[in-house]
Amino acid sequence: MPRFALKIEYDGAPFAGWQAQARQVTVQGAIEAALAKLDPGFAAGARIAAAGRTDAGVHATGQVAHAELMRDWDPFRLSEALNWHLKPAPVVVLHAAKVDDDFHARFSALERRYTFRLVSRRAPMTHQRGNVWQVLLPLDIDAMREGAAHLIGLHDFTTFRSSICQAKSPVKTMDEISIEELPMPYGTEYRFFLRARSFLHNQVRSIVGTLERVGAGSWHPDRVAQALADCSRAACGPVCPPQGLYLSGVGYPFDPFEGDLTGRGEGPIGK
Repeated sequence: MPRFALKIEYDGAPFAGWQAQARQVTVQGAIEAALAKLDPGFAAGARIAAAGRTDAGVHATGQVAHAELMRDWDPFRLSEALNWHLKPAPVVVLHAAKVDDDFHARFSALERRYTFRLVSRRAPMTHQRGNVWQVLLPLDIDAMREGAAHLIGLHDFTTFRSSICQAKSPVKTMDEISIEELPMPYGTEYRFFLRARSFLHNQVRSIVGTLERVGAGSWHPDRVAQALADCSRAACGPVCPPQGLYLSGVGYPFDPFEGDLTGRGEGPIGK
């Protein structure tokens, strides 16, 4: 059966997260329902696999999933057909590509990349409501960068994971936490970029919520190092809300979409 990689974008606001759940509206469920209109296997209950399982309210600009279909589709026509059947849900397939049978959206991934958007301004948000986390006061970006530096590398991240996290180990390697400051009318946007092979449940939101406290002056940057060393959930700062969080990319040994920038299935794929 031919296997296809799908690059997916979605607004997580109306969904109970990525993973399919009984009697819940989910991103996975929406895509599988669209696939069921196109493929007998999905009509009979086949499932897709994704690189990451985002929580309720979390968005994606670069989620990757794969599906095995009974028909050998032209990738461009597959993405167009899926987007037709996904309407009016805020989910789109940006790109589809045929891949080798050993490609797995989750297990082949070498890294995940998340972006968190935080805006400081007094007036309530209008156009970006539901897509950023808003705070009222400006933040000290240098202090946040200093605090973030304590989290880079291999650490026990017990402090920064949910109490219901199902990962076998809290030990993870954080490859990057960078922060950009973007002036905007009547406020400032801070963008946090986090990169690691894998993340714990609520790890990104726990880290950003803690760094916001540093930027607001409530925490000294060195307190982040102490919180990490405590290996206690009680030492974590507030967990920030989900609406500013985006799964922005997934890295693989090869890019399944490389050389096919139009999405029409014309370029080289696989290994």
